[in-house]
Amino acid sequence: MAKRVESPSSINTFKQCRRKYYYQYIEKLPTIFNIHQVRGIIAHATLEHFFDIDTSKFSEDDYQLRLRETAQKLFLHHWKNHQKELGQLGLHEDQKKFYFEETMLMIMNWVNYFIDDLKNLQRKKNSSLQQAFLELTPLREQEYASSNYSVRGFIDAIKHLDDEVHIIDYKTNSSFDLKDENKLQLAIYSLLYLETHGKLPSKVGIFFLRHKLKLMAVDEQLLELAKKEIMLIHAHTSATEKREDYPKTVNNLCKWSTGQCDFYKTCKPHETKD
Repeated sequence: MAKRVESPSSINTFKQCRRKYYYQYIEKLPTIFNIHQVRGIIAHATLEHFFDIDTSKFSEDDYQLRLRETAQKLFLHHWKNHQKELGQLGLHEDQKKFYFEETMLMIMNWVNYFIDDLKNLQRKKNSSLQQAFLELTPLREQEYASSNYSVRGFIDAIKHLDDEVHIIDYKTNSSFDLKDENKLQLAIYSLLYLETHGKLPSKVGIFFLRHKLKLMAVDEQLLELAKKEIMLIHAHTSATEKREDYPKTVNNLCKWSTGQCDFYKTCKPHETKD
């Protein structure tokens, strides 16, 4: 049986619940959008296109205001572009307003940190606003794929800072912890980057949009984590596609106070044991 091309998301799903992996990636049952996914897409699109702006007419007196205004307009544009998806979520208007305002605050929090980075770089290198903006502009939404490992991933931002390379992923969730699933995602990105460019990124991390950036160093242990988990999933999925070989993990991720797993009704985790 041929290896399936995996991703950090599919591997983390496999680790979280093999039955969920079976339903999503083998049986390919449809998944259901929720507000956290939709607003995540909107936030990512806003930050991706933020760096397309023309700063040539920005001055030292007005650039902070203009950067914030630009981010707000971009966010509003992408929010409006996703009205169809937002409308399908069945949210009340006050709920939509809450998520709109909360996500806007995340974007503005990120912009405030970016402005601090701009000011620090200008002071450090005595560079113009435009030069500093260009230097801080990352490569965005880069796809990396490996036929050797049969894995691929999309990296939100790759920053080149002097002789260092930082790989950044954006998260809208409330946590400020680098959980195991985050570390595995970053480990896989590091492995893909190494295979493509022949060198390791200096650091990898998550920009928690409610909080700030959290970075970690890349070492051999992180690479071995990626290799091990990739090997384990391929060993299992290339050997069997039988549902019974993908057992359920019944826990609080099956159903919670505000939602449930996409496959809860199909799986019936609290009713059947198969």
